[in-house]
Amino acid sequence: MIQSAIDRLRELCQTLPAALSKIPDEAFKAKPLAHKWSKQEVMGHLIDSATNNHHRFVRAQFENTPSIWYPQDNWNAGNFYQSLDKQHIINFWLIYNQHILAIVERLSAEQLELKCRCGGEEIYTLDFLINDYVQHIDHHLKQVT
Repeated sequence: MIQSAIDRLRELCQTLPAALSKIPDEAFKAKPLAHKWSKQEVMGHLIDSATNNHHRFVRAQFENTPSIWYPQDNWNAGNFYQSLDKQHIINFWLIYNQHILAIVERLSAEQLELKCRCGGEEIYTLDFLINDYVQHIDHHLKQVT
């Protein structure tokens, strides 16, 4: 089930903003290579992930296997994350994940078995997608913190 993912997301909402705020602005916006994302853009990518997973977690409740995917590089560029204020990125990530937490805490066992298509032919349950979402955050936080 998703309880460990819920607990981890709650922990991240409580601790990550302060940790990110301690990173100097220059380091947060520095790109390791011209074609690689900065820490700020990685956090933007996590916001885009929140956006798309939010759709999955909600739309699967009333659509029959919705298909939700996104071209991540295009989304990152189109949201102009690199040019935004660092605190804006941190606050947006936090409030969006607090909202996702409020949703997933309320899903029933039956709802966790609902399915969503994530590009191509891959179909996953909400249970899998919630766990995967939090693992995805942890994966990218290794690049940021």
